[in-house]
Amino acid sequence: QVQLVESGGGLVQPGGSLQLSCAASGSFFRISVMGWYRQAPGKQRELVAAITSDGTPTYGNSVRGRFTISRDNAKNTVYLQMNSLKPEDTAVYYCHAGIWSATTGGDYWGQGTQVTVSS
Repeated sequence: QVQLVESGGGLVQPGGSLQLSCAASGSFFRISVMGWYRQAPGKQRELVAAITSDGTPTYGNSVRGRFTISRDNAKNTVYLQMNSLKPEDTAVYYCHAGIWSATTGGDYWGQGTQVTVSS
């Protein structure tokens, strides 16, 4: 069974930094895109950043220039380095991955990790 396990959330002051990690485990053939979404109270889930298997990143407009996504294909892990954090970055952050077996694929989600930016 495929699982995505996130780590690295927490409380940070405005202007601070955090790094999130998400590791995929289980039996699968390959992982295509990996990424991060977030959902704040009363708001829709939105894309934060995503990265393809060859390392091409995509960023949401609100985080471009402050956040950096990367991945280690050997470890099936995606990272999100968050710098210059703002109170409006407060949300539950969810890891996402497109994961394929030999015959089929699907979208997988982590359980979510809380990021709170507050003084």
